[in-house]
Amino acid sequence: MGSLTTPPPLSQRLPSLILGGAGFSYITHPDPKSLPVAEIIKRAFDHGMRAIDTSPFYEPSEELLGQALSQAEIIDSYSRSDYVLMTKVGRLPGDKIDYSPAGVRKSVTASLEKLRTTYLDVVFCHDIEFATDEETLEAVGELLDLIREGKVRYIGLSSYHISLLSRRAGLVRERFGRPVDVIQNYAQMNLQSSRLETDGLKAFENAGVSCVCNSSPLAIGLLRDGGVPQGKQGDFHPAPEGLRKAAQGAADFMTAKGESLAAVGLRYALWRGLDASHGSFHVCTIVGISTMAELTENIETAEKVLKAGEGLNGGLSNPNIDEAQVRRDLPLYEKARDILGEWVNYSFFPPK
Repeated sequence: MGSLTTPPPLSQRLPSLILGGAGFSYITHPDPKSLPVAEIIKRAFDHGMRAIDTSPFYEPSEELLGQALSQAEIIDSYSRSDYVLMTKVGRLPGDKIDYSPAGVRKSVTASLEKLRTTYLDVVFCHDIEFATDEETLEAVGELLDLIREGKVRYIGLSSYHISLLSRRAGLVRERFGRPVDVIQNYAQMNLQSSRLETDGLKAFENAGVSCVCNSSPLAIGLLRDGGVPQGKQGDFHPAPEGLRKAAQGAADFMTAKGESLAAVGLRYALWRGLDASHGSFHVCTIVGISTMAELTENIETAEKVLKAGEGLNGGLSNPNIDEAQVRRDLPLYEKARDILGEWVNYSFFPPK
């Protein structure tokens, strides 16, 4: 068995905007196998979105991504080292939970096969609220063994619950003498909730974490016109009716202003993420995409608020904030929060 090496900080590899593989799942789409996944990935990579986040829970995302990444249109332009693959362990299709060391190893082996790769850049323990402290630590220990074997490069924790993530990141550092590389939190750094920014980022940085992924910048699809997305599994969104009505009110206001709530919301999340990044500490945004139209809209939206920085990996790989665009957007951000009113910082789930 090999030794634990110290790779470059993950913050140096992740772009500001990451392609979310949940868009290729039955959770958010009724027929994900019909999607042009290779075409979407190629366009995303060309614009600097050279990182993908997925999970076995997002069935059949891993399988579709593996097929797409093996297509000539991808491999003729990009080598495996040109992009970051992130997946998860612990939460499986059918609401099955298995954080045991054997389950972690089995899950990583299956992900390697489905994604058609010899290594995974990042593996998260998925939704750690479904595991105890000790189960999480045992899962991390197995992932560290897989790092020694060269099958995994970085380890992370994911959950909605910020205080739980912070506490368990500290436990990992105590047990193993090294920090978690990355934390993924969802639906809490956006126009509806700023809890990740106010309650999480400093605590994560103090725990030695170098990278934070803000997933679901549109609050799991809430912050858009027309209601939440529905896949084969129907309406899964935890937002109560009052919040849904307020979100639609914000969407109607943006439409009247010639904007879309989704575009304004994504610009807000990207601005806050880049503004919170400093030195080797990086906050990036994961956005789920299912269609070329969604990808095009997201890229155009991102490029409004992010200016291409130095580097050769496309405009979204190392950007700077367009301060003039932020100033133009500030009245829209403030009005959206006014309309959301009492629902600002509403928590979808009780604390853990």
